[in-house]
Amino acid sequence: MNRRLALAVLPLLLAVTACTSGTVDDDPPPRPAAAERPSPFQDCATLSTAPTAASPGSGPTTSGTPGTTARAAGGSALPELTLSCFTGGAPVVLREVAGPAVINVWASWCPPCRKELPAFQRLSERAAGQLQVVGVNSRDSRSGAQSIGEDFGVRFPILVDQGEALQRELKRNAIPLTLFVAADGQVRHIDASGALDDVTLAKLVRQHLGLAVPA
Repeated sequence: MNRRLALAVLPLLLAVTACTSGTVDDDPPPRPAAAERPSPFQDCATLSTAPTAASPGSGPTTSGTPGTTARAAGGSALPELTLSCFTGGAPVVLREVAGPAVINVWASWCPPCRKELPAFQRLSERAAGQLQVVGVNSRDSRSGAQSIGEDFGVRFPILVDQGEALQRELKRNAIPLTLFVAADGQVRHIDASGALDDVTLAKLVRQHLGLAVPA
């Protein structure tokens, strides 16, 4: 009796075992990660091309005669660094960024950076053709930087400097940090005073780059 019962139960046990192993073997593949959101920022392909309306003599003005190019403006070249572009593509040699340019170093976790970024976006729109506005995202997460671009409507090109190489070269620790680069590639001024607004940005652009930009 017991033998007959065992023989009757055996096919059922084999059937259960096959289903279990089949279930393991036939597990569905992992779900692919969600597609990456498109970058809100412009690409960096044109950074080595000078602004179309920049005059050959644009630069700091003398204190006595507004609009006159200073004979000896001073300044120093941008550091010899190569940074990646947020949108991908070829890395950017910082010294090949064509001036006049305003380069803003920022991070999404920095409150003054977030406060001033909309002013830099407005500057990039108001001064289109006169100067370039470039961001350098420092020690930040890609998702954090992307969210700032989306939330604040930041569209100008962004370079990525996760190792703070630019800050080390400039011997500056704090951000935000803004570099004013003349048409000859010389850094005329580095501002570390905190969040800049439209009026202050326009004033600094006129003072150090000799360009009149509406505030």
